[in-house]
Amino acid sequence: MSDVPEFLIRFWPILLQGAGVTLLLTVQGLAAGLVLGMITALGRVYGGKTWRGLAIGYVELFRGTPLLVQLFLIYYGLPGLGITLSREWSAFLALGLNSGAYQAEYLRGSILAIGNGQMMAGRAIGMSKWQTIREIIVPQALRLAIPAWANEPVSLLKSTAVVFLIAVPELMAQGKIIAARTYNPIGAYMSVAVIYMFMVFVLDYGLKFLERYVRIPGFEMEARKA
Repeated sequence: MSDVPEFLIRFWPILLQGAGVTLLLTVQGLAAGLVLGMITALGRVYGGKTWRGLAIGYVELFRGTPLLVQLFLIYYGLPGLGITLSREWSAFLALGLNSGAYQAEYLRGSILAIGNGQMMAGRAIGMSKWQTIREIIVPQALRLAIPAWANEPVSLLKSTAVVFLIAVPELMAQGKIIAARTYNPIGAYMSVAVIYMFMVFVLDYGLKFLERYVRIPGFEMEARKA
């Protein structure tokens, strides 16, 4: 541990650059996953048999296989089909698809928790099915999902470490470079761990603030009764 302050000061520019790439991958993967997760959740709850089957297959595939396997299949496997992606795009696609499968389950649970009464009320005042979903159900579902969903950004932030295996210059990759340069892997990786812990702490604090900010008093209890 005595080497950590020295490493943080000496290699701060490299570590900061790696942390920036890590945060960018986290934001991009989370945003893509949110879109995919919402589409998948709506497909499972309101879609027909075909859409429901596709949604279930997607969720089971990406939740049932390791992220590392998915990353390698995208980066090394797709070229065999004539599709070649850059390291950054492969990392983005793998993280987004993986996160989307997990976010779909958080969102599906919150949609189901709202109850059929909301849909019936929307249809009763002349709104179409998808208009009711867009205007009434989805906004409530997003707020209701936050306590469970808040685990996903932290999990995804830590999961980005696997992309160093395809040479994406994120924080873990920079730590490996520093370890090779200094012949001190303990100091290098402990410094990386400290930065990860700091980012997780800040992210967790921000998510807890967001949860308190958007909470609707009594809404959770009402939703469970619906």
